[in-house]
Amino acid sequence: MADPQSVRTVLADLRAESDALDSLVAGLAPADWAAPTPAEGWTVAHQISHLRWTDAKALLAVEDADAFTREAGGATAPLGTYVEAGAREGASWAPPVLLERWRSGRARLWATLTGQPPDRRFPWYGPPMSTASMATGRLMETWAHGEDIADALGVVRTPTRRLWHVARIAVRARDFAYAVHGRTPPGAQFRVELTAPDGTLWAFGPEDAEQRVTGPALDFCLLAVRRRHRDDVAVRAQGADADAWLSIAQAFAGAPGTGRAPRGAGSAPGTATAADSIEGSTS
Repeated sequence: MADPQSVRTVLADLRAESDALDSLVAGLAPADWAAPTPAEGWTVAHQISHLRWTDAKALLAVEDADAFTREAGGATAPLGTYVEAGAREGASWAPPVLLERWRSGRARLWATLTGQPPDRRFPWYGPPMSTASMATGRLMETWAHGEDIADALGVVRTPTRRLWHVARIAVRARDFAYAVHGRTPPGAQFRVELTAPDGTLWAFGPEDAEQRVTGPALDFCLLAVRRRHRDDVAVRAQGADADAWLSIAQAFAGAPGTGRAPRGAGSAPGTATAADSIEGSTS
């Protein structure tokens, strides 16, 4: 495939991921928009509203960095409360209104990102984001919240090569995951080898690394966006540090949240805090 790290590829994959989720929700009955998702207190409408809200914040960061910084710095409530309020707002709208506003907002963000220089950086709730990392973060979050919606609707989605972006964020955010848990990251990098949806191998990190993580790319990504408990994925670690990382890995900026309970613990497909946080990337 084309260079997965190129801005053009990331933007094309962001559009494809958004369109895939759109096709899942476009024909829903009003009652389905009110269906509860695994994120406690969030319905399908809350999930789409959160994506709409975050697209709007990303657009502000790209178009007016100073205004974004003032708004983010002036928020008096914790970030999680701020995110919750944004989700609630759109969830109160009629589904056709919410759907149209999500569509128009993401289209505007996509068009705006398309016109940005690759090396430009934008402020964000975590580290500053390049054009590619902003698009990658939006893709990751769209996929993650799409999983919540699919779980709520009882739909099993076919994984795609677009998961490469999610996996890469999770690997690059390794040290951030340690930091938000108050831990010191290991000095040596890990080797991460994942089986892609098409059966090929995705590899990250030094080939001669002593500590390794292996498994299906889908399972690793579900773990990294905290949509599955570690007990429910076929991801394995070689080495004590790599093993510890799998318990705290996350591909998004902000607090880790509570994550999902094991599916055997009486809560299928698992419960979590509503907004497992705003997406981010360290690229």
